Order: sequence, then C-alpha cells, then structure tokens
Amino acid sequence: MKTKHILLILTFVVGIWGGNQLVKWIASNSKGQQAAEAMVQQKNPEFTLPDIDGIPHNIHDWQGNVIVLNFWATWCPPCRKETPMFVEMQEKWGPQGLQFVGVAIDEINKVKEFMDTYGVNYPMLIGVDDAIEIAKAYGNRFGALPYTVIIDRNGNIALVQRGELERDVAEKTIKRLL
Repeated sequence: MKTKHILLILTFVVGIWGGNQLVKWIASNSKGQQAAEAMVQQKNPEFTLPDIDGIPHNIHDWQGNVIVLNFWATWCPPCRKETPMFVEMQEKWGPQGLQFVGVAIDEINKVKEFMDTYGVNYPMLIGVDDAIEIAKAYGNRFGALPYTVIIDRNGNIALVQRGELERDVAEKTIKRLL
C-alpha cells in the first residue's frame, strides 16, 4: 500500500514539476544510483509476470539473447519518448539476438492501447505492484521510471539506466553485447 501512495505522489509531482526534471533528480540521487550500479555484473534476478494476454513468462524465457528490460508506465513522459527507439532497435537487431521486454506498471487496457498506438513489437509484461518489487530486485530502490536494465547473453547485468535511456548509450551497449 505504501508503494501505491509513493507512486501517486510521484505522478502528482511529475505533473507539476515536469517529467524530465523529476527523472534527472531521481537519476542523480546518489543512494539510488549506487544501488543501480551495484547490479552491474550481477546475475539477473528471476521473475515471472503475465503478458497482456495473461500468459505467464519468466525472464529466462529469453535467456541466450541480449535482453533490454524496460520498466515503464503509459503516464510517464520519458517512457513514451523512449518507445519508438525501442521498437526501431528491436526490429533492427532482433534477428541478431536482441530482445526488448517491457514491464508495464499500469492498467492493462491503457497498455494495450499504447502498444497499438506505438506499434510495440516486443513482449509486454504486466505487473503493477509485483513489477515495482521486481524493479527493486534489479536495483531500482526509489521507483524511478523509466528504468532499463540491459542483460548480456549469459544473464549478467551489463547496464542499468535510471531515467530515460539515451540512444547513443543504448546502441553502444547493445552493439558490444551482440
């Protein structure tokens, strides 16, 4: 319940302060950044969540690929900004073993509509409270969104990004791992 209150307060602050300013503040928070960076070179935590059709998927379903695990919500401006880039990269490098996996912290109907609007071409898992706990297991102590984790083919975390993932950082990391 505490997590829901924090999420509601964050949503309110995003509307007033502006999404990008809040994300920059959260990303620069030293304790949160240290928790995220501590995940690099660690094995990725196991979890199972349902997709938009209610079918459960385990993160290890995509093992052997380079996985870009993105925690996001439809109401998050930087999350919406990243999506077209993710769709493009999935199309471009998917055949070489890249797999984006979205983890939506949102209502399923809003997620389905968003996916249709943006032409999302990668699996989308739905988690709400469970997804928040999973994000914490991946080092997201303060619930920053978006929150992206890039996992190498061996299941080791190669990069953790709190806030918006910039194209140059994503491309450099993905190319190195493919």
